[in-house]
Amino acid sequence: MKLRVKFKKYGPVRFIGHLDVMRFFQKTIRRAGLDVAYTGGYSPHQIMTFAAPLGVGLESNGEYMDIEVNSLTSCSDAVKSLNNASVYGIEITSVKILPNNAGNAMASVVAASYTVRFREGRTPETDIAAVLPEFLEKEKILITKETKKGSRELDLKPGIYELIWDGSAFHMLVDASSSGNIKPVQIIEALLAEHKEKLQENALLITREEVYTNTGTEENPVLTPLGDIGSETIPLSEKSL
Repeated sequence: MKLRVKFKKYGPVRFIGHLDVMRFFQKTIRRAGLDVAYTGGYSPHQIMTFAAPLGVGLESNGEYMDIEVNSLTSCSDAVKSLNNASVYGIEITSVKILPNNAGNAMASVVAASYTVRFREGRTPETDIAAVLPEFLEKEKILITKETKKGSRELDLKPGIYELIWDGSAFHMLVDASSSGNIKPVQIIEALLAEHKEKLQENALLITREEVYTNTGTEENPVLTPLGDIGSETIPLSEKSL
């Protein structure tokens, strides 16, 4: 069975990178006693795939990991066992059984939502509420992106699906696909640059709220949280004895 595990990442653990999170879950799954499936060959490893890796320093309420298991007592037991084996800052919130035709977590990601706040004392001088409507009306929002092959110009506008300022925080829904993958800091830097202001160093507190897949079509997309895919009901033929 393929399982989709949803978890939160917060507190000091937000400074742990993606590779260390992978190693952590490999150990946690063993401690939890899950009947996880392994690859074959001379160096078998747990069959595990993560959705879009979270940047170091960011918190999240909606991270996802897909694993395969040979058997399962129940999804609720899996949540309890994983949390008992986990640490402060990594909290499993749900486990669901994926249908056979479900794409893996990494390949399924098309969008992500974020809440972004300014740290105390690092709020910009620009009146965000006043300038945001004009910013969103621009035909293009161009930035220069540095890559390993050099710099290139990138238009953020097509990948900003929603951008709201509530007076204390940004709420944004953006492209998170492999071809787009817009970062919240890029949007805020571009907004401030329009008014000759630079974002202060380490000014943002960023929380990823959810990660989405497209359950519609390319022409008529329907953004659905990855955690809404699957079921908590185990087929009778798959229950462990």
